[in-house]
Amino acid sequence: MATTTRPRAPESNDGVDHLAETRQRHPAGRLRPGRATGPCVAILGIVACLTLLGLVMVISASSVTDLKDHGTTWYSFKRQAVWAVVGTFGLVLALRVHYRRWRRWAGPMLIGAVALLVLVLVPGIGAEVNGSSRWIGVGALRVQPSEFAKLAVLLFVAKLLADREREGNARVTRLTLKPTLVVFGGVAALLMLQPNLGTTIVLGAIVLAVLFIFGARLHHLGGVAVVGVGAATALALQASYRRARVTAFLDPWADVSDSGYQTIQSLVGIASGGLFGVGLGASRAKYEFLPEAHTDFIFAIVAEELGLFGAAVVIGLFVALTYFGVRVALETADPFGRLVATGITTWFGVQAFVNIGAVVAVLPITGVPLPFVSFGGSSLVVTMIAAGILANIASHTD
Repeated sequence: MATTTRPRAPESNDGVDHLAETRQRHPAGRLRPGRATGPCVAILGIVACLTLLGLVMVISASSVTDLKDHGTTWYSFKRQAVWAVVGTFGLVLALRVHYRRWRRWAGPMLIGAVALLVLVLVPGIGAEVNGSSRWIGVGALRVQPSEFAKLAVLLFVAKLLADREREGNARVTRLTLKPTLVVFGGVAALLMLQPNLGTTIVLGAIVLAVLFIFGARLHHLGGVAVVGVGAATALALQASYRRARVTAFLDPWADVSDSGYQTIQSLVGIASGGLFGVGLGASRAKYEFLPEAHTDFIFAIVAEELGLFGAAVVIGLFVALTYFGVRVALETADPFGRLVATGITTWFGVQAFVNIGAVVAVLPITGVPLPFVSFGGSSLVVTMIAAGILANIASHTD
């Protein structure tokens, strides 16, 4: 009696990657489109809420200084609205493009990001603001390459580690940990030449989280973490302005009119908000009492105008975004998708924690924006694209 043999799924050294890829393809071999899973819809909804809230708070926080400097209260809002539209197109595109396609673009993206970080340092090309050269462009049309570098490094490291896992070399340190640290170290060096310690710390957290989920040896990760914390501490104490931020964090009341001024004004604004706030648009801190009110310290304006309730909603949205990001990473069988989801979730969660921590004086000021909420075109566009990638991964978790 004749027997038939059922076709077997393609095998690989890890036993997971090819199987996951096979499930994500049509019979014709094309990557199949995703579907609207619960985590996918939740991620998109949370990002939409945060972005819309950011637009409202930007016009509120910037209205006084914009009227004084530009003759209109709508100046910053119009710019942020344009970037929000661009970011929305980027998010929709990232949502429609299968996340596995980013794998082939990871190398060119890293090369492009490094080139832009180098150009920032070239006199006449990089734009210097407040003693830092972090932007490229003229006038209001400027981009911050460090934001693009986060996504480029994440995608490259995820591709590198997923490739090693597929090849069966996941435990070979010289093929996994060492090249990852070389890539991170090179980009971190360029970031510190700007200088930009805050972004370097966030990028370091992303890389560590990806390595942890990948399965790097804990004693290796522990050593890397110790060295990283030591380097960050040394860099924070090296420059006088960063050292002043650390001392202001430890005791802001020691120099009320200088190094501790911003922290104190932030706390005053938060305390003024009470339970339900002074009302939308009624902030007193934005009347030039609180510097950077619409950028790095916009959470203080949220707490002042919307109170503890509004601040808790914002924190709750970031907690929910982190939860769904972790859920996506756990439910994704494909190693590349799992690592990218881990990195993006860490990026949003750590950056929000660092920003809010500085605003409420439980962390030193590092100068990183609040994702989706703070004023800043490059940050908004790149984080929305990253959110689109995360939502796309969520749509392929089955």
